[in-house]
Amino acid sequence: MYNTYARPARDLRNNYADIMRMVREHNRVLITQDGKSEAVLINAEDYAEYEEFLHNRYIVSELKKTEERIAAGEVGWISADEFFERERKSLGL
Repeated sequence: MYNTYARPARDLRNNYADIMRMVREHNRVLITQDGKSEAVLINAEDYAEYEEFLHNRYIVSELKKTEERIAAGEVGWISADEFFERERKSLGL
C-alpha cells in the first residue's frame, strides 16, 4: 500500500534526500505551498505504470464509443482492401 506524505515546497531544497527516499520506496509526496497542494512526486516506475493504465483506459473508452456508433448505425465496417483503396484515391495515387 502506498503512503502519501505532505511536505512544504521548501523541503525540496532542505530535505531533498529524505523526500527522494520516500519516492524511491513507492510513496507519494504531496508538495504544498502556503498550505495548498501544488504537485505530487511519484516514483518513475509508478509513473510509467500510471501512463500505461491511462492509455489502456483511453483505448477501451474509444472502442466502446465506436461499438455504440456501430450499433446505432452511424458507422459500419469496411474491408481492409476497401479502406486502402479509399486512402489511395484520397491521396491521388
